[in-house]
Amino acid sequence: MRCRWVIRWLVLSLGILQGCTHYLANAPLERYDRQGGYRFEALQPGPGNTDTVFLCLTFSGGGTRAAALAYGVLQELRDTTVTADGGSRRFLQEVDCISSVSGGSFAAAYYALFRDRIFQEFEPRFLRRDIQGELLGQVLNPANWFRLMSPYFNRIDLAAELYDGTVFEGKRYRNLTGGLRPFILVNATNVALGSRFEFTQEQFDFLGSDLGEYPLARAVAASSAFPILLSPLSLKNYPSPPGYEVPASVRNAMKDAATNPRRYLWAKDLLAYQDKAHRPFLHLLDGGLADNIGLRAVADAYTRGFIRRRINNGAIGTLAIIVVNAHTEPPENVDRKENPPHLATVAMKTATVSMENFSFETIEFMRGLAGDRTQAQQDVAACQRLLDARCPGGPRLTAFPREVRLHVIEVNFENLQDPKEREFFLGLPTSFALSDHQVDCLIAAGRRLLRASSEYQALLAELGGRPREDAERAAGFPSGGCRASQ
Repeated sequence: MRCRWVIRWLVLSLGILQGCTHYLANAPLERYDRQGGYRFEALQPGPGNTDTVFLCLTFSGGGTRAAALAYGVLQELRDTTVTADGGSRRFLQEVDCISSVSGGSFAAAYYALFRDRIFQEFEPRFLRRDIQGELLGQVLNPANWFRLMSPYFNRIDLAAELYDGTVFEGKRYRNLTGGLRPFILVNATNVALGSRFEFTQEQFDFLGSDLGEYPLARAVAASSAFPILLSPLSLKNYPSPPGYEVPASVRNAMKDAATNPRRYLWAKDLLAYQDKAHRPFLHLLDGGLADNIGLRAVADAYTRGFIRRRINNGAIGTLAIIVVNAHTEPPENVDRKENPPHLATVAMKTATVSMENFSFETIEFMRGLAGDRTQAQQDVAACQRLLDARCPGGPRLTAFPREVRLHVIEVNFENLQDPKEREFFLGLPTSFALSDHQVDCLIAAGRRLLRASSEYQALLAELGGRPREDAERAAGFPSGGCRASQ
């Protein structure tokens, strides 16, 4: 009889435990402050950073592969000296923003939090760990079984707990507020809308939520929540706090459906969060589903955000965007068989097949924006010269506040000249567990590919830049090489 009561008590206790287990919810915004929270304007330039040279990085998805490639680029920037505003500095000091998705978000968030500590800690803390195996261990741990049975706690929450405790030291976004650049834009994808969602206070304003107390680990987990393998991460959509008004830029954009449809759709997606009755929650998946290279956030900042504001006030003289694209092309066997692929293969292709096509178009779109600005500057200058020649003393054309030199630089395995090296890197898996040799190769590839870019060389020539003398050795591939035959 006693045993029966003990069993009933245990079942009841476990049921209560299951029902009480809940994901860590985002907090409501008690008071609206359009200048407060984690926004670009809240960050100071810091020593050696000026708006004259405005440098943005984008880190793509791709698991540990993407994080290691991005880390190599950070090393190369650290070991390169440039001159701006009469002073010499490490190029890394000039980084103003980093936009990231999925695996690249680990490198972006770690650097934003810990700065140069990344060069001592990131490899053992993340790159050289079997994160994939540790996540599986968390799922298989009996202590987590009843937690995972709760409808309000999923695999993504276990992943966020692991990242929070072992990588990001429990840091919140408030640890970045009021700090120094770079401004990081960790990107995820809204499952219902299919649109990009960025972890910034500007985005959280539409949720009536305070980003400051939110863990960076959960943002990174959402950014890397690959569908099927990980569950979506959930956020609450709260009523707007007193004093909040939808920004005029969004209200005005809703009038542009015919004249500027891209701007209209941007505003429409944001205003969807104002429908609190029908959207009390939102669910986020891997940022790569909306933009696998993180460049869309920078393009938006260029066309209507913090970059555009600094261009319009004449602060920026050189704008450089370095796109770190860790895409792969693993051997494909689908077309070798007569019978159609299985469901699992179809599901994976459905989630990924459009990523690279969209990434290519996004890079070309950004290059087009840069080319349009350059051409417009040249046209205005040429017209002014013609007017000065034909009508001396005549009226002056409305000039740009400042001529901006623009550079769009892509770090991509496709640019490797050796076919065997290219095959090696394009065949690396998308996982959170790579060998030490693979990590060494990726870090060196990030440095080598950036340095070899002709557009990057033009940028360095413009800024009087040069790599540190001992950096040449660091940019070489490790002993034994990195080739497909290995």
